[in-house]
Amino acid sequence: MKFTINHSRRTLLKTTPAAAMALAGAPAIAATEPDPWLRAAEIAKKLANPTSFRKQDFLVTDFGAGQCQLTKVKAWVSHDDEALIDTPVKGSKDCYPALRDAIAACHKAGGGRVVIPAGNWYCAGPIVLLSNVNVHLNKGAHVYFSNNPEDYAKYGEFDCGKNGKLVITRWQSNDCLNFASMIYAYGQDNIALTGDDWTSILNGQGGVPFADSPDCWWTWKGKNRTINAVSQTNTPGYKPGSIAANMENPVNPKSLADVAPNLTDDERKLIQGDGNKWRADEHYLPALSEAGVPLPRRVFGLGHFLRPSMIHIIGCTNVLLQGYQVTNTPFWQHHPVHCRNIVLRNVNMNSHGPNSDGFDPESCDHVLIEGSMFDTGDDCIAIKAGKNQDTQYGPSQNIVIQNCTMHAGHGAVTLGSEMAAGIQNVYAQDLVFENKHWKTNPLNTAIRLKTNMNRGGYLRNFYVRNISIPNGVQTSPSFYASLPGSPIASRTVATAAGAVVTFDCDYTPTADSVRTRPPVVSNVHISNVKVGNVDTKDGRKASCYQAIVVLGPVASDYNGPQPMPAVLPVTNVTVTDCDFGTPVNDKAPWYLYNVKGLKLKNVTIGGKVHNAELAG
Repeated sequence: MKFTINHSRRTLLKTTPAAAMALAGAPAIAATEPDPWLRAAEIAKKLANPTSFRKQDFLVTDFGAGQCQLTKVKAWVSHDDEALIDTPVKGSKDCYPALRDAIAACHKAGGGRVVIPAGNWYCAGPIVLLSNVNVHLNKGAHVYFSNNPEDYAKYGEFDCGKNGKLVITRWQSNDCLNFASMIYAYGQDNIALTGDDWTSILNGQGGVPFADSPDCWWTWKGKNRTINAVSQTNTPGYKPGSIAANMENPVNPKSLADVAPNLTDDERKLIQGDGNKWRADEHYLPALSEAGVPLPRRVFGLGHFLRPSMIHIIGCTNVLLQGYQVTNTPFWQHHPVHCRNIVLRNVNMNSHGPNSDGFDPESCDHVLIEGSMFDTGDDCIAIKAGKNQDTQYGPSQNIVIQNCTMHAGHGAVTLGSEMAAGIQNVYAQDLVFENKHWKTNPLNTAIRLKTNMNRGGYLRNFYVRNISIPNGVQTSPSFYASLPGSPIASRTVATAAGAVVTFDCDYTPTADSVRTRPPVVSNVHISNVKVGNVDTKDGRKASCYQAIVVLGPVASDYNGPQPMPAVLPVTNVTVTDCDFGTPVNDKAPWYLYNVKGLKLKNVTIGGKVHNAELAG
């Protein structure tokens, strides 16, 4: 395969173990700011107007775009539910060439707006954003993206033979060549994706069956393994034994020695772990990162099962995402990587499929998320920062989240789990975690940290205030499975769902073969969180299963060389002026492990006020 890189753009090809080691050795604790909310206000002010465009419109109809007719099809609309929904009729006009040409013309002219008028439009390929271009959907514009994976392996920069023409992507925080996303940008400046209102819709058709197949994009997740889930118990269209991202893929090599011959036997055995689980695509890619295999040899696409994010923006500066609705996405709804000055404003994220995270900024600096709605099949917001050895872009930092509403999802505001390069200076305020689906599809937890001895990294300077949770969170526990030899028995700690505040520093440890990077968590401050009660099935009033769960790093998980690095407790966490409602587990309103100096000040749980310093 011929592989060339335009070095005038930012590149994702500098993954080095040395960079990861340098980051792992970063100072664990930064000085507390005198008033962190002044810094949050500065970030929001700086990002008020991140983009500016020439006053010229390029109508896609002038470049040959034509509307499509719709028909009804039975499709998945969530993990568990099917419905009749609209989809373009077979043989609809493909607007990909018109969109491509309009964007190219706008870019060449020096910038402006590419306008998609009201109506229904079918696009069988990626909308690729270029510098100084604002792609804008008018009121009533509805773009249906093809649900044929081959259409996202046709136009990429890198010809990978039978795997297709692919693009540089990150999949769950590991770099690879894979399918293009429906909206894609790489190394651009001053770009925007906007709509008039939430009738301006980008539809990924994630639950619509493929042609001549009962499978859809969402089927590729594979068997759902959530323990004690209240909802989201199935994978749409999945049949036992079907190949998927979490099933062994026979096209992957039988040994890492075939792609990383420089590994010692001990290194190879550690990365591969027991059995052949590592040959599943979702494990094979992290194994390639751990083994130091360079990006040009991390080829996926056709023949593999790594679903593309819907909107994937990499190495870009000055980005505006505003005023539209995104729905039924194959995978994460928005995934900006290594971007600076990015704003998500007044966007409706409405996708209940597997892994339908709403907004996942990764290794981004200066991010503003405001005025948006999240109704998702996974975390509403999940801040990320690399995984395994792919830490070259450093931390996610200087992020403000404000004036948003969250409904369904695993976590409302989540940090991790992929955070190997660190997360710092995050400010979340004036949010409503409304949890409107609390009876059937409840918000699992509200404020959530996920990491483990594989993901490592650090979290510091995380500030949360003024959070309303009128319908509580999930009132039953969803437990995690610990490793053999752990001091914590499996299915005893409700880290997956049930707590309002969850710090999980032992997130899914059974999924990772390499566990050599202890995380460091410090300087987290939460205030003015108000949680309401709902009626439980047994007739009680409850807000959650437990108010607070803080599971610090578990030293027994470590499986690397000796001496083992320090495994530090979670430190310097304050919870102030909060009312967590009435937990179901009123005899144990919190769970603590490897925590030092958790301070509660004027914290009400089950009607009792707590002022204490806790450790566990």
